Amino acid sequence: MTVTLLAAVAAALLVTAVVALVVRVIARRREWAARLVRRARRPFRVLLVTLAVWIALRASVAPGEVRDGLDHLLHVLTIVAAAWLVCALAIFFEDLGLSRYRVDVADNRVARRVRTQVLIIRRLTVVAIVVVAIGAILLTFPGARAAGASVLASAGLVSIVAGLAAQSTLANVFAGMQLAFSDAIRVDDVVIVETEWGRVEEITLTYVVVHIWDDRRMVLPSTYFTTTPFQNWTRTKSELLGAVELDLDWRATPASMREELDRVLATTDLWDGRVSVLQVTDAVGGFVRIRVLVSAVDAPTLFDLRCLVRERLVAFLHEHSPQSLPRTRVQMVDARELDDAPATRRGAPETEPTGLFSGTAQADTRAGLFTGPISTVPAEERIDLEVDADRWRTRD
Repeated sequence: MTVTLLAAVAAALLVTAVVALVVRVIARRREWAARLVRRARRPFRVLLVTLAVWIALRASVAPGEVRDGLDHLLHVLTIVAAAWLVCALAIFFEDLGLSRYRVDVADNRVARRVRTQVLIIRRLTVVAIVVVAIGAILLTFPGARAAGASVLASAGLVSIVAGLAAQSTLANVFAGMQLAFSDAIRVDDVVIVETEWGRVEEITLTYVVVHIWDDRRMVLPSTYFTTTPFQNWTRTKSELLGAVELDLDWRATPASMREELDRVLATTDLWDGRVSVLQVTDAVGGFVRIRVLVSAVDAPTLFDLRCLVRERLVAFLHEHSPQSLPRTRVQMVDARELDDAPATRRGAPETEPTGLFSGTAQADTRAGLFTGPISTVPAEERIDLEVDADRWRTRD
């Protein structure tokens, strides 16, 4: 028996070596073959060895308790190895499909969407294969077969109880599937969640991992993105606009600042050449607000560009236009002038308050236009109409 088992193992290893050699020869011309060897080599080898030992055991060992126990064990190992091999093949085909979409290019929106969907499909595939394998293993036990009828009979009640108990978990699972196929967010999307700026690092069936800009990770349930508003900066494209605001003195010169802005943008690769605007957006409270709008290819580049523009403009104002720097003006008044002020006010003639519809002759006339009767027919025309009406009544 030992010789037979060793021969079976040797034969299985020989077949594995021959298959691996053939695939490696193909891999010299095809890149996918090398990936297939890396993914499926170990589960294929385990499956062949298990099948060879199982066949040799049945051929060399007489029926009995020992053979039945080993036969059941090898049966279970065969199911496990087959499930492992199917998972490896499924992952191989998914990786092969993903290799057609590059994410290291400027416009990678389609690639990120496909990657997100494939990752969700991969997890669903692996879970389905594992569930089927566990079910097949349980069916190899006689007791599990007998209990199958009772389990199926009580499946309705069990499903209701399980659904109520796992309501939040199931909601996250369905939300994760919705996120994958609704294209609301994708892997590598730039989002704003909980007032934090970050990039979507991972999307699973139950949660989403967001890589915050300072290398923190924020883990959010999948239902967060289906029930809470959030910002997606790369939903349709990665190009963005950013603002730089400066509160300056009223003596600021926007024209010279525009020239400096053009010089700054012309000397940096961070600007994508689309938008360059400098405007005065406010002039109240003793300050003039200057807003600069610039554009960049993505969010990280835009952040660096805004910092560069702000730094260069501050240096320019400090060196070439110091009068533009913000100032707080205070008017000093002599206390004696304050004491004389009430007397001056008392000596001034008092006047009645005037308004839009009262206080003056013109205001009263204006009020009459809106409050008096409005005649739609002149007086002469009204007299003629009354005479005509009397004539018609006399004829009748």
